Amino acid sequence: MPQASSPTAALLGRIGLPAPIRQLASQSWDAIVVGAGHNGLACATYLARAGKRVLVLESRERVGGACTIEEPFPGVKMSPCAYLAGLLHPLIVEELNLPARGFRWSPAVNGLFVPFLDGSSVQLWDDDDRCCEEINSFAPGDVEGWHAMSDVIRRLRNALRPEGDNDLWIGDAPTVEEIEARLGNDAEARHVLFDWSMAEFVEHYLSDERLQTAYLGQGVIGTNASPFDPGTASIRFHHSSGRLGGMPGMWGYVQGGMGMVSFFLCDAAREAGATIAAGVPVAQILPGEGVLLEGGERIAAPLVISNADPRRTSAMLGDAVDPGWRQQVDSVPIEGCTVKLNVLLSELPDFTARPGMPRPHHFGQINAPLTKEEWKSGFAAAKRGELPEHLWCEIYFQSVHDATVVPAGQHTMSIFAQYVPYQFATGSWETRREEVRSLALKSLGRFCSNIDSAVVDAQVLGPPDIEEKVGLTGGHIFQGECLPPYMWSKRLRARTPMPGVYLCGACTHPGGSVIGINGRNAAMAVLKDLG
Repeated sequence: MPQASSPTAALLGRIGLPAPIRQLASQSWDAIVVGAGHNGLACATYLARAGKRVLVLESRERVGGACTIEEPFPGVKMSPCAYLAGLLHPLIVEELNLPARGFRWSPAVNGLFVPFLDGSSVQLWDDDDRCCEEINSFAPGDVEGWHAMSDVIRRLRNALRPEGDNDLWIGDAPTVEEIEARLGNDAEARHVLFDWSMAEFVEHYLSDERLQTAYLGQGVIGTNASPFDPGTASIRFHHSSGRLGGMPGMWGYVQGGMGMVSFFLCDAAREAGATIAAGVPVAQILPGEGVLLEGGERIAAPLVISNADPRRTSAMLGDAVDPGWRQQVDSVPIEGCTVKLNVLLSELPDFTARPGMPRPHHFGQINAPLTKEEWKSGFAAAKRGELPEHLWCEIYFQSVHDATVVPAGQHTMSIFAQYVPYQFATGSWETRREEVRSLALKSLGRFCSNIDSAVVDAQVLGPPDIEEKVGLTGGHIFQGECLPPYMWSKRLRARTPMPGVYLCGACTHPGGSVIGINGRNAAMAVLKDLG
């Protein structure tokens, strides 16, 4: 199928105003969606397809929120935050015709590569047979345990997220009782979902400490918790529960960059009849009445669906907020601990454990691991407002799969690293940004021979930068923690106690990442309430 053209992508999401604000305010709207992140755009599409007159208001000039495309360096296209697709829901892909719009992705079948300071390394292929063969060479005593560890994730996915309409991510969040009924007597699955730390998870199945540490980071992605904290094993399951492209647990690279997902959804929303306006900040949500813009204009609508994070939504509601709901919102931790580096390279990193470039590991994901003591001390340091000695880094090379995002002869590298403080005990992000840049590259450089010479430029986004750039309170990429106390039926609902006010972002079920089903779930709740 030939690549379709995207009107939104042609402008890199800078769609502007479809009409003057005064004209938009004079029209009659059934619903206003606050925020043009991917979930807000999905929600708007479903409402517009149902015949509703929908207006989407985005405060920034570019649509997509954390899943967009910018040019941090001349001629280089990168998403500032989101970097891989894996949890994007198949219903969104199918129902909104994303492939026909140009959606393509390259599954990262080469899996996860982890080098170690002793010169050894392991390639955790997404193909079970290849991965088993690798582990048999790396840690032969752990082959059986690795199979058992993989199997419990598979059982959880099949029980809770089977293919089709019985996927518990679709619709209202299930109760703990409904989840337990699906799990039956599977004690291991219950432990993974509800209480095990990531350290307990890997130590239950694996004995080789290098192999254990290779997996630890998969339990804290975007999570302000240590892999030794209860519930972090559930983060591993959350990120392994997708079925994109009919490939269970697979992640991959979207052609053109992750922001293309939002751009295609913007195209779908406008095609369905929704009106989308960028550069229009909302100052206040008026339940049952509409919104008040920062410019002073009022736009009327009986329904407002907020794609903003819950803290910002609560602030926009002002005195109209329900006290009990606000208390629930405030109880969800929302301080981020991740730093994102968008890096331009003159050549790919050359890993000393498996030298050469490009090699198979450059086509998957790469971790710069930490020892267990480094994990513990690093998390504690960030909590004190300090930097750790080393950062855990997860690395991706979009340009290896898609040369269109970078000038010829160069490469992009995304570094997703933890832990950093939201606020430093001494200094600030402005005064210490270069120190964080050096720390991240040094943490990766421990395993490479050429990082210093390969890096052309790097953009560093700490939690406050993500907060300012994307509008996510605390710089938390999932609009609040995704640990068990804040998931499933304990997550914020699409329906709020305020009349005509709904939520559709990552703060709702089923949680964070580029999923889209949050927006669909919110739209279905609205349509059901409208009868």
